[in-house]
Amino acid sequence: MRIDFTPSRRSTIGAEWELALVDRRSGELSSVAERILDQVRPDGAAEHPKIKQELLLNTIEVISGVCTTVAELKADLTESLDLVHQVTDPLGVELFSAGTHPFSNWYQQKVTDKARYAKLIDRTQWWGRQMLIYGVHVHVGLDHRDKALPVLDAMLNYAPHLQALSASSPYWGAEDTGYASNRALMFQQLPTAGLPFQFAEWGELEQYVADMFTTGVIDHFSEIRWDIRPAPQFGTIEMRVCDGLPTLEEVGAISALTQCLVEDFSTRLDDGERLPTLPPWHVQENKWRAARYGIDAIVILDAAGRERLVTDDIADLLDRLEPVARRLECAAELRDVETILACGPSYLRQRAVAKQYNGSLKAVVASLVAEMRDGIAR
Repeated sequence: MRIDFTPSRRSTIGAEWELALVDRRSGELSSVAERILDQVRPDGAAEHPKIKQELLLNTIEVISGVCTTVAELKADLTESLDLVHQVTDPLGVELFSAGTHPFSNWYQQKVTDKARYAKLIDRTQWWGRQMLIYGVHVHVGLDHRDKALPVLDAMLNYAPHLQALSASSPYWGAEDTGYASNRALMFQQLPTAGLPFQFAEWGELEQYVADMFTTGVIDHFSEIRWDIRPAPQFGTIEMRVCDGLPTLEEVGAISALTQCLVEDFSTRLDDGERLPTLPPWHVQENKWRAARYGIDAIVILDAAGRERLVTDDIADLLDRLEPVARRLECAAELRDVETILACGPSYLRQRAVAKQYNGSLKAVVASLVAEMRDGIAR
C-alpha cells in the first residue's frame, strides 16, 4: 500500500485542544456539544472550520490553522475560544481541559451520533465507552517524507518529558489513582493506540498499514492512534502524548517545546546526523514512569541505561533548544515550560486544591474552569 506524504513548510505548527463542557453549578459534565456547535457554525456551512465535534457530547475541540509561530497559534486558538464562550456563557456551561474529569462517571456520558464513533464503540465495548479523556495534539511540519520516521523515533526520547509536563489526570471516578496521568494508561487500551512501532523505512510503515487494512483493524490511516505518529495528509509529525492542558499558556509552552524539538531534529538530519533512539522497552518503561510519577519520574536516557530526574533533563533541554527557539520566534513560549515547573503541572495543582478544600473535587473542577479563563494562579 502506497502512503503519500505531502511535505509541509518546515516547522509550521498547529494544535488541537480538547475541551470538556461542564455545568456551572454542579461541575458535572454536560452533553451539550451539538447545541454549541450549531450556534458557532457560520451561516450556510456544515460546521465551523476550527470548532469540531468529538467522541462524546460533553466535548468539543478547537483547532488552529497552519501557523508559523506559537504566538500566532495562541492567537488563533484564543479567537475560537472566545467564540465558544459567547455561546456557553448564557447556557450556564463552563469549559476546562484536563486529562480526565475528576468525578463524572463514564457510563453516564452520551456518544456523538456519527458512524465512525458508533463503529469504535461497537468494536472496543467496555474500554471504548470508558474513553472519558481529553488531550492536546501538536502538529509540526516536515519538508521531506524521509524525515518522518527518524523524527518520530527521536521524539520518543522526549515523550516522558512532554507527558510529565502535561500530566493532568490524577483522578478517575472521584478517586485519586496515585498516577499523574491516568489518561496515558487508559488511552493505550484501544486497538492501535499507545506507543508507535519503530520502523526503519517508510516501506515498513506502508506494509504495516496494508496489514491493518487487510485484517480489518482499520479503515483509515487516522485510526492509528499512536502517541506520536506521522500525519501524511498534512505533512506533519503529530505529537499526541499530552493530557488536556488547562491554560493557553501551557498549550503554548508544550507547542513551543514540540516545535523546537522537531526543528532541531530536522536540522540534524540535514547535516547528515543519525538521530538518537531508545530501545522500545526503555520507551515503554519511560511512559509508565512519567504517567505514574509526573515530574518526579526518573527517566532512562539511553540504551546503556543511564537515568536522570526528568526535571533536570528538561532544564538542560530548554537551554540547548534556546537558539532554535529564537530562530522560530518562540523563545518566550519555550521558557513558559519553566512556569509549569515552578507552579507544578496540573496534576499537582489539582491535588493541592483538593487538599485545601478537604478533598472537594468540585473545587478542583472550579479551579480548572478558572484556569481556563484566567491562566495559572501564581
